[in-house]
Amino acid sequence: MAYQKLQAYRAIPVIPSDVVNIPNPAAGQITGTTTATTTNKLVNSAAKFLTSVPPGELIRVGFTVVNTTDNTTATVSAVDSETTLSLSADIMASGESYIIYGEATSEGCVLYCGTAGNINVVTAGGDQITFSGVNTGAFVPVQVLRVNSTGTSASNIVALW
Repeated sequence: MAYQKLQAYRAIPVIPSDVVNIPNPAAGQITGTTTATTTNKLVNSAAKFLTSVPPGELIRVGFTVVNTTDNTTATVSAVDSETTLSLSADIMASGESYIIYGEATSEGCVLYCGTAGNINVVTAGGDQITFSGVNTGAFVPVQVLRVNSTGTSASNIVALW
């Protein structure tokens, strides 16, 4: 049964994507800066993706990578080595910062709209719907898994759990 969230305990900015769900900030976070540019790869010579990660978290296929330098997202498609991850999209270049989030949750988040516009979402129930004319400062009280870039004109959207 769905429940209404009245007070959030976690929040992250939303990067709209037609394929990558909103990452779950409670599922662990690994941060760093890339040291090389390779197509569809995240390369960090100082990383230890196979051995030195937060307790209970091993980097796995499906984790979400957020390039915090240019606000793009991809998912991990393979763990190549201690220092290299294959990604679903070419989002990283040398010197760019990133956050890797653990697996996405099937529990949706609610949204806060920072700048008015339309918000096209995929709900926790799997429905795709566009909320038209969402006002600045409004909340969207629907359990959302993804904000699609196609059909979304609103910006400064925040995901709340």
